[in-house]
Amino acid sequence: MHNSVDIVIPVLNEEKALPESVDRLHDFLTNTIKSKWRILIADNGSTDTTPQVCKELAKKYKALSYIRIEQRGRGRALRKAWLESEADIVTYMDVDLSTDLRAFPDLLRAFDEGYHIAIGTRLSSGAKVHLRSMKREFISRTYNLIIKLLFFTSFQDAQCGFKAMTTDVAHRIIPNIMDQGWFFDSELLIIADKNDFKIKEVPVTWTDDPDSRVRVINTAWTDLKGLFRLRFGGLPKVRPPATTKKAP
Repeated sequence: MHNSVDIVIPVLNEEKALPESVDRLHDFLTNTIKSKWRILIADNGSTDTTPQVCKELAKKYKALSYIRIEQRGRGRALRKAWLESEADIVTYMDVDLSTDLRAFPDLLRAFDEGYHIAIGTRLSSGAKVHLRSMKREFISRTYNLIIKLLFFTSFQDAQCGFKAMTTDVAHRIIPNIMDQGWFFDSELLIIADKNDFKIKEVPVTWTDDPDSRVRVINTAWTDLKGLFRLRFGGLPKVRPPATTKKAP
């Protein structure tokens, strides 16, 4: 049974979205999660008033902290937040809360079932996706298909911004990840899957954010380069921790 959870929200120039999202997340966690939890905002090089917003939110909520990472890169922010965490479970979600929060307890439940990592998926049976453009849907499905063709992985959706793992697993895998940006998620999951870490996929309800900062074409190209680096450069060997329960 996990006793503590860190929920990391990486942000870059999110002065407008951050207060409302944090209010909604805090209310949900207060009413739903029984374990000790903390919201950790990872300010990833913001140049607007995001740092001041973080300070005000930390005054408002005792269960909220923030860190500042001067260099940009979502992977860099997650690396620092997760490796410095003292919680049993480390998680992250996008600031726009595109993933319906009702799936969050299912992520945490996966660790009681013997899994090492739990991720949201928009591509499995039971998932629902709203307001997503055909271009984004096509690129996402194509990208995940390429991952399967190159690595024969078991997971369906590498890119959903809704992930969790034990802190032990984070410390085993993250030092082996080279990418500091958007490919961080994919690299983590490929390394985990090919080293027999147990990954639980939770179907989620996803509502696409029309104001998303992700530059789809540039990100896809960077991700492809990362995939070929892993495929032809070799994957690190990482030993999974023992679990008290056997995952299905």
